[in-house]
Amino acid sequence: MSDLGVWLRVDGQASRPLFDQLRTQIIEGIRDGRLSPGTRLPTVRELAVQLNLAVNTVARAYRELESAGIVETRGRFGTFVARADPADAAMAAAARAYVEAARALGLGKQEALRYLDNAFG
Repeated sequence: MSDLGVWLRVDGQASRPLFDQLRTQIIEGIRDGRLSPGTRLPTVRELAVQLNLAVNTVARAYRELESAGIVETRGRFGTFVARADPADAAMAAAARAYVEAARALGLGKQEALRYLDNAFG
């Protein structure tokens, strides 16, 4: 089981809600390899104690991660990092749709990328 409390940090003074900070940091941990697919996460209560958070805060972060397909709950066996990153499939589909739209408008790759750069700011 992963000891998330070692590297997760939430800031009670930040403008973002604690559950959202927690959710985002778990996603970052998955993407940067600190949490690999299949890793068992601490129980809601265990992580709440480790981070000195309310149980409901951790439960909400886990629920949102599960509804996004990032983690999966296997009943009494616990919560695990999902085997596949749902962002991969979603972003690949969005990229294909974007390329189709760009081509339909007669745009090349560099022109289309300029719109993405502008959207990211």
